[in-house]
Amino acid sequence: MEETQRPCKRVVDSQTEQTYLMRPNYLNCYGNLFGGQLMGWIDEIASIVAMRHCEADITTAAIDNLNFKEGATVNDVVVLRGKITYVGRTSMEVRVDTYVESRHGIRKVINRAYVVMVAVDEHHHPIPVPGLIVESENDRAEWEGGEKRYQLRKQRRREGF
Repeated sequence: MEETQRPCKRVVDSQTEQTYLMRPNYLNCYGNLFGGQLMGWIDEIASIVAMRHCEADITTAAIDNLNFKEGATVNDVVVLRGKITYVGRTSMEVRVDTYVESRHGIRKVINRAYVVMVAVDEHHHPIPVPGLIVESENDRAEWEGGEKRYQLRKQRRREGF
């Protein structure tokens, strides 16, 4: 099968933000946001970002660097922001930051995750993704970090993890 070159895209082309009002059904027995609920939201927003970037179906390949810094409680506003940080041939790394937003619009980071998504065809085989146009110093730093995380993931696979 011949691969076709896909036009590169900018980080902002697929950037996504979702907001949730914390309700009791999102809480664990301690009254904080249930980690599994947040992981589901992270996977969902990462999927949307990746689908926007590659314009194809995707599958989650890995979630790493999932750090819970603080909790969120009932009536908090929780905001998730996702953006592409690095792309390979068929994979995309998506950074998802989760915030609690005050009534004054001030956001405090409560979680950061990096999610690896793979573009797939109708038979669930990996397909090429568009390249990423790195426009800012921040984008460049994320790209360089993404390269390092990619190498670490490869090393872990070689070690059987």
